[in-house]
Amino acid sequence: MKTFFLSLVAMAFMMSFSSNQNVEINNSSIEETAPKASFKILNDTGSKISIYTGTGYVTLNNGSKTSVTCNTGKKVYTASSGTKDDFLFEIKSSMCGETVRLSDYL
Repeated sequence: MKTFFLSLVAMAFMMSFSSNQNVEINNSSIEETAPKASFKILNDTGSKISIYTGTGYVTLNNGSKTSVTCNTGKKVYTASSGTKDDFLFEIKSSMCGETVRLSDYL
C-alpha cells in the first residue's frame, strides 16, 4: 500500500512538471503571434464629435482619444442622438495597435 501511494505521488509530480513546461512553451508562442487587441481613435477635427465605434456610441471632445477593440470588419460611423449617421471607415487589421485620426476620414 505504501509503495502504491508513493508511486501515485511520483506520477502526479511528473505530470505537473511536464504540463508546466508545455504551458511555458505555448505561452511564448502565443505572445509572439498575438495581434494587438485595440486601436485608438483621435478626434483632431477641431470640434466635439459623436461616433459609433462598431460596438457602441462615444462622444469625443476635440483632442481626446478613445480606445476601440480591434474587431476587423466592423464599421465606424458618425452619430447623433444614439443613431448612426455617415460612414467613416471599416476597421482593418493594419489599424490594430495604431492611432487613427478622424480628420483623415471626414
